Formats: sequence, C-alpha cells, structure tokens
Amino acid sequence: MSNGAEVVRLQQAVAAKIPWRKWGPYLSERQWGTVREDYSQDGNAWDYFSHDQARSRAYHWGEDGLAGISDEKQLLCFSVALWNGNDPILKERLFGLTNSESNHGEDVKEYYFYLDSTPTHSYMKYLYKYPQAAFPYDDLVETSKRRNRGDMEYELLDTGIFNADRYFDVFVEYAKRSPEDILIQISVCNRGPEPAKLQVLPTLLFRNTWTWWAGTPKPVLRQVPGKKGYQVVAASHATLGERYWYGEGEAQLLFTENETNNERIFGTSNSSPWVKDGIHNYVVHGKQEAVNPEHIGTKAAAQYQLNVGPGQTATIRLRLSELAPDVAGDPFKNFNETMQTCRGEADEFYRDITPERVSEDEARVMRQAMAGMLWSKQYFGFELDKWLQEHGADPLRPNARQMRNSEWFHMVNDHVISMPDKWEYPWYAAWDLAFHAIALSVVDVDFAKEQLDLMLQEFFLHPTGQIPAYEWNFSDVNPPVHAWATIFLYRREQGLKGKGDLEFLRRSFAKLMLNFSWWVNRKDRFGKNLFEGGFLGLDNIGVFDRSAPLPTGGHLEQADGTAWVSLFCQNMLEISCELAAYDSFFEDLAIKFADHFLLIAHAMNQMGSGGMWDEEDGFYYDVLRLPDGQATRLKVRSMVGLLPLCATTVIEPYQRERVPRVAQILRERLQRMPELRESIHPTGPAHLGYGERGIAALVNPQRLRRILTRMLDENEFLSPYGIRALSRYHAEHPYVFDAGGQEYRVNYLPAESDTGMFGGNSNWRGPIWMPVNVLLIRALLSFYLYYGDSFKIECPTGSGKLMNLFEVSREIANWLTRIFLRDKSGHRPVYGGTEKFQTDPQWKDYILFYEYFHGDNGAGLGASHQTGWTGLVGGLIDLFGRLDGTQYLNVGKAAVFARQEPAREKKVA
Repeated sequence: MSNGAEVVRLQQAVAAKIPWRKWGPYLSERQWGTVREDYSQDGNAWDYFSHDQARSRAYHWGEDGLAGISDEKQLLCFSVALWNGNDPILKERLFGLTNSESNHGEDVKEYYFYLDSTPTHSYMKYLYKYPQAAFPYDDLVETSKRRNRGDMEYELLDTGIFNADRYFDVFVEYAKRSPEDILIQISVCNRGPEPAKLQVLPTLLFRNTWTWWAGTPKPVLRQVPGKKGYQVVAASHATLGERYWYGEGEAQLLFTENETNNERIFGTSNSSPWVKDGIHNYVVHGKQEAVNPEHIGTKAAAQYQLNVGPGQTATIRLRLSELAPDVAGDPFKNFNETMQTCRGEADEFYRDITPERVSEDEARVMRQAMAGMLWSKQYFGFELDKWLQEHGADPLRPNARQMRNSEWFHMVNDHVISMPDKWEYPWYAAWDLAFHAIALSVVDVDFAKEQLDLMLQEFFLHPTGQIPAYEWNFSDVNPPVHAWATIFLYRREQGLKGKGDLEFLRRSFAKLMLNFSWWVNRKDRFGKNLFEGGFLGLDNIGVFDRSAPLPTGGHLEQADGTAWVSLFCQNMLEISCELAAYDSFFEDLAIKFADHFLLIAHAMNQMGSGGMWDEEDGFYYDVLRLPDGQATRLKVRSMVGLLPLCATTVIEPYQRERVPRVAQILRERLQRMPELRESIHPTGPAHLGYGERGIAALVNPQRLRRILTRMLDENEFLSPYGIRALSRYHAEHPYVFDAGGQEYRVNYLPAESDTGMFGGNSNWRGPIWMPVNVLLIRALLSFYLYYGDSFKIECPTGSGKLMNLFEVSREIANWLTRIFLRDKSGHRPVYGGTEKFQTDPQWKDYILFYEYFHGDNGAGLGASHQTGWTGLVGGLIDLFGRLDGTQYLNVGKAAVFARQEPAREKKVA
C-alpha cells in the first residue's frame, strides 16, 4: 500500500499513539429498548424504555442520535435533529418497530446510508432521507400489527410518503483537520417539485453520567462570545477538557439539560424546568420557557430555519475543536479546501486498496461495504455488577434475586466495538465480531486485532473461559470462530507488513486455551468428543429449539457444533506451530490440539447408525440421543451438514519443517492407531498434495465429492446468489418428526421465517447468509491448495461443466457479489421489486447490506444495515479482484493476505 495521507495516519495511530481514532461514529442509533436500559421486573426491554420515551428520558449507559459522532468514551456527542414543520416530534433518532409490533420482528423504518469513511474517520459521509409530510409513525405500527408471518413487511416506501419525491436528502460530512479538530458539513437537498421548509438542529450533548455515578462532576455547555457570522458553544468536561463548537450563520442557540422529564414519564415533578425534551418542546410546540434563557446546559442545539427551493441545496457548516476562539481565528477559514482535501485523501485510500480489474460498480459496493463496517463502530458501556445491584440482584450476596446475566457480574464494558447493526443489533455478538474483524482487516488490520483482543480480556472473558455471546444472554453459545479470525489477522498483517504480530498471537493463544477448555469441559456432555452448544448462531435451522430442553428428552449431538470445535482445533494447531517456531514450549500444545482433532474426527465419522455421516444420503446430520440410548439422525439437509467441510486446513511444507518433532509424533500416532487415520482425509508423507502440501480435514475425498454434489445442485443448496442455509429439496419434501404425538416440521423458506422459534427476524430455513458462505469459500480454497487441478466437479451439478475448486469458490463469491451489483436491466437483486431503489437516480447507487438474502431472488431481508458480516462482500471483491487460480496455487495461503501494488489510475466510485 502506498504511503497516502490516510495510511500515514494509521501508522501514526499505532507507532506514535496519535489519537486519530479518538473521535468517530461511536454514537448508537438505538439506545432505547436495549437490555442495558432495562430496569423492568419482567425483562421486557422493548416495552420498558420505548421510542416514544426516548426524547424525554435520560439514558443510563449510552446515547443515540442521527448521523452522530462522539469521543471514544461517548462523553460528548454530536448529532443532527430535523423538523419538517409537520411531524409530531423532532426527528432526533431513527424510528423502528419493536419485536412485538412487526410481523417479522424488530425493524428500523427509515432510509439512511453509510456512504463513506476512512479507517481513522478523517473523512465520513452519511445520507438520511427525510419526508416533507408528517412521518407516518402510527400507520407503520398499526398496519404492521395487522400483518402475519406469511405477509411481507410494511415498509416506509409502502406508505406513499416519498411520492412525487417530496423529501429532503440530508448529507452529513465530517473531515478532521487534526485528531481534535473536526469540520462538519450538512447539505440539505430538496428533491421535491416545490419550495419546502426545514429546521435543521445540529445538537451537542454530554452523556448523562452525573445522575448515575455519585460524585461525578456535572459538565456544562455554555454560549460564549463569537464574532459576527458565527456562534460559539464552549463544552467543559472534567475528563475530556475544553472543546468549542462553532456554528456558521446567525442560528439561534437553544440550551436545556440532558435529564429526564419526570413529569411526562413518571408523573412526578422535575428538579429543573429544563429537561431532555426541552428543545423538542420549544421547536414543535412553541414553548418558549422549555429552553434555558441563560444559554447554559448539558444539551444544546443551533436552530437553522431553511427554505429550500426545488432541486436546490442549502449548506450548514460547523466545527468541533479544541481551539478556543482567540486561537482559532476565523473558524471557517479554508473550510471548503480542507473538506475537499479530506475527500480526496479518502479517494486515494480506496483507490490504493481496490483491485485494478474490478468494475466501477464493484468498486462502489466494496467502498460502501467498508464504509458501513466503519460507521458501525459504537461505544458500548455496560458495567454488569452495578447494573445487577441496581436491580437488587447483587450476585455475591446469598439469596440474591436471579437476573439475566447474573453470572457475568465481572464484566466492565467501556469500549468502542464493531456492532452487527447500530439500530437492530446495537450490541456486540461474539461470532459476528470475528467476521467483522475479517472484513475490517481489508482497511484497518490494527483495529480488527483490537476487537479480537478485547473479547479475550479479563473484563469480557468469563473466568470459566467462555466468550460472552450478546447482551440478551451472555451465556448463550456462539460458534468458536475466534481462533480462526486470530490466525487470519496474523497472516493478513504478515502479508501486508512482511511481519506478523507475534505478541498478539501469543497473547490470544493463552486466552483461547481457556476458551477451548471451556468447550471441552462444558459442551462435550459425555466426554465422547461430540459437541453441543445449542442454536450456535443458526437460529431456526433445526427441528427443535436447540437451546431449549428437547421435547423427546435426551440430547443432541450436533454436526455443526462438532465441526466448529474441529476447526477450532485446527486453528489452535496452526497457531501453536507458528509460536513453536520461536519457542519450543508450544510444541507439546501443538501435539495436544492435533490429538483433539483426530479424536473428534473419529467420533464424528464413525460408521453405522450412531454416526453423524449418513452413507445413504451422503450428508452429515445432527443425531438425537434418546434417554434409552437410541440414536436417530434428524435428516434435515441444512447448513449444519455442510459445516464439516469448513473444518479443513492446509499445511504448507514450511510449516511442517519448522516443527519436525510435532510432525514425527503425529506420524507415529497414526501408524499405531490406523482407526484414527481412517476417520480423516488421507494425510502424511504418502499423501502429500500439490506443492508437497498436507491437509487436516474432517471429510475424505469421497465424502467431499458427495457433499459438494448436493451443495452445487440448483435444486438443493445452490442459488443464483450463493449457498442457501437449507436445501430447496425441503420445499416439496418437508422434514417431519413426530415426538409424543406432536409434529415438528422443517420447510424450505427462501424469505422470512414463519416461526418464532428463535427471535422475530431470525431465519436460517432457506435464505443466504454471508458468513457461512465465506467459510465454505475458505474451505474450497483450502482443498484447492491441496488438490490443484486434480480434483474437479460439476458446477452446477448436472451441467456437465467441470471446475476445479478455485473456480467453484470464485463462482460462489461472484454469486454473492451479484446480489449487490446492477444486472443487465440495471437492477440490483438486493432491492427485489422495490422500484424506487432500482430506477431512481437518487436511490439506485446507495447500497444497503442486509442481514441475509432471499434464497431464490437475492432480495435483502432482516436487518437492513448489518454491515457486520455482510460487509465481507467487500473482502470477496478485494480477494478475487487480486487473485487468480494459478497464482494462488503456487504462492499458497500467503497470496490471500498480500496486497499487490500495481501502478494504475482507478475510478473510486
């Protein structure tokens, strides 16, 4: 990578500790309805703190806002508020339906887009589309309540609110002069046919810490004198220090306190007349007394009243700086030039990382995918011991009240974390985060490493070794992909910088050992190397809720759980071998993980009725063990049976040569115990593949071919847009299981779920999910490194077209990418039949990265801004834009991680 301005900033952030990442898009898009803010008796977080209350009620653990930024501890927050003169409330935050209001679970009902961001947030751009008529809050709620699970969701466009283009495009841009000096530009475009009025209220507030933590000094915002042409607000905070907020023009400054309006929420008196919704009451209801005439408070807004002509744009310029007025001089001098410079530096950064041979549309998708990843960072504050005590559930006292997450009282979350979706999922999820780190490593490998590091630190990792799942239930079990992400990032940095971070690898390995021990001791129920784990992230995929007691009694031996732990073993083996090259201490640990892998493979692949492999079907299934010991395979053809492919790792010759003792002991063990050798893919000196490579894999060549034949069958798993989570076979042949006279059924559902088994919008019964598709691509690439061109298979099955496994992996990547790209008609499959997104020039090039995708037509489903693991599509464009099969085969795994530097002039979209 060239030493452009953004690359220099990234280097300075690491080497010189210059805080380029201190300020960023760390403001949540939904703090209401979260577990953190739930102090109810019944644990109903959605109802306890509603969207309607959010404008009036001070949050405890965080803040939210529209298009906002904050410092890394979310002490001082900036966001944008809007009022079109017709809405019943000030638009300060995004609106959406709760889990009980929508027919498919919680769902944001707004149109907003993350258009750009550099890794240090030196430049960012956001778009919000704001209707000019009254926002249809009641219509969205009432119409959605009348729909059932078989109906489509009722979306904002369906209400007609955007008819005749009567809306504003509100673009918000940020540019950093320095780590502590941020320019802000708000551009309001009237897309309608007539002039329209809009009030824009850029808002600055302090997160309320003084109410909840005794002895915490209360910060203050106050107006200070400025010269003609701009207003100044001084922000004073005991920890953050002094900041100054400049607003161009003669906007009126409005001040109130970021404190609860007790009178409205609880029917009790307020200690001050100036409360959180004071600015709302002043603007919308004309209550002059609702804001502080002394121009002091902890929440302030600059009131800009615009009248924008049709097709015209009005611009507001602001600045948030550490520089006082007497030092800053003219705060808007060279504003436009600096903004343009930062835009150009963002263009340069993405030009340098975008492969030369990708199309302009692919470059656009890749850049917006990475922008979404970067905008999805959020400050997450949650101190469990304090929260539990506030609920009267002190876990260290006898007979304490039992509460959600009581066993996680050690946790102190006070960090910026990559979120799956800052509205739908404004909390981290362990396995999501591993995939986020993979995607983020395309633009910022250091931040990606920090994220993985975080989950293994003492204030996250449980003393038992469990990695926390997510705030609704930290004790739930997510797939163990942390070790895979760790070795991936190590190799990525090795490829980019010529040297891996050995200390990061060593530090991670020690904590991952604890986590591996937790899996072995807690999730291998009978010590037979067959693993459970509950739903393991694959919501609604099975016959039963795998996190609940089975209606049959007994237990499940999970094909996916066992495959995940097998991959975990392989990852830990690779890490320990890498460390053993520098410290022989790790050799014994490498042998330990190799032994674990062999034992798991033997348990999983045992022949006969008790094993997970079904010879007749050529597929892996979960096994139901009844209380009397009887075993039954649950013959659902799902992603559960494809995941054993993913427990595959290629061993390069140099890796063997660096740890000869490990290789020798394993050879001897397999010679003494041939039954272990029979359970895995052939390996060892007599079975070396292309380039003298070895392989560790659960499936042998025959099983590989049989599974791939199903996976690449268009009547089963293969969709024009990737690999489905459930075989299409089950559309005509649903799997039915009878337990005690009750029928349990699994049907192929290409779109939304028709069952609430595990969450409202959770569905793995047919849609396409990006993370597991990426793992399958990784598996195919690994097999290709071993086989080269000697293994070919029909793709699609029955087509007569033979491909090697690199070509198959590239095809799957192309199908996934195709979801977001314009087809021959100019339509993007992700937007399905939504005509506005397909043809309108003000909509069609703004990309949303959904949670999952329709199994037959590729339309986006679930959360609409899940640029967490769906952002992996940017990595696929990067990888297959750089890599060809011959290069990959000859260079090996290193080719995935090194970035070539061709000299070129590249469009940056």
